[in-house]
Amino acid sequence: MTPVALTIAGLDPSGGAGVAADLRAFGAAGAWGAAALSLLTVQTTDGLASVHPIEPALVVAQARAVLDVENVRAVKTGALGSREIVSAVTALLVEHPRLPLVVDPVMVATRSPAGARLADAAALDAQRALIGRAWLVTPNLDEAEALLERRITTREAQREAARELVRSLGARAALVKGGHLEGPRSVDVLATSSELFELSSPRRAGIALHGAGCTLAALIAGRMAKGASTVDAARWAKRRLTLAVGRAARVGGRLHVVDPSLSGPLTAPRPRAS
Repeated sequence: MTPVALTIAGLDPSGGAGVAADLRAFGAAGAWGAAALSLLTVQTTDGLASVHPIEPALVVAQARAVLDVENVRAVKTGALGSREIVSAVTALLVEHPRLPLVVDPVMVATRSPAGARLADAAALDAQRALIGRAWLVTPNLDEAEALLERRITTREAQREAARELVRSLGARAALVKGGHLEGPRSVDVLATSSELFELSSPRRAGIALHGAGCTLAALIAGRMAKGASTVDAARWAKRRLTLAVGRAARVGGRLHVVDPSLSGPLTAPRPRAS
């Protein structure tokens, strides 16, 4: 039976981030994608204008319907919008402790000319509780700083932040993305309870990516739905994303939208016939 990966996240009308990016990534990872919408946005490749959270009970009803019927083997959360939605989603996922959960704690859009936020300030504590249920949490540096209430400006601080997300917030593993640090390579730090890994790729200067964070987390969740371990899924997803960045699609006037289906030869090996 085909494994299903479920995303609980927002809708980006331009198709570059949120559930649209997640569903493409799930497919690239070999899983069937299902989605429960948490919020609607007014957004294009130029940036985020406004955010409109959905009633928490409706968010949960969407997700519960999929969880009750479909062959869900992993869940990924993205932008959830409000404390009430985060808390409601957390309560639902407590009922499924053996289901791999990837939490992408999306808070602020990279480009938000109107100052719109994808999560309100009150959602932060609720996000920490959700992270305590996560098999993997995937913050960028800004999100890690907000969660840990500290500045992260060096590679060593990035490593310590990944460890702290596991040690103090209770995630089984943490992947702190390093795209916002300077240097010739983009280094993501993956911490588990006992190990630390650095996942590195060349930095592509001058390319503004829309949806890269959503895509990376969803690629990982898709591979976990296929049975991969957290570490193996993260390594695979980093390689896949790197290829996708190299062949990113131009959408609109300014941004490139990551599409892992354009990434070429890196696919899961097919089982040999017996």
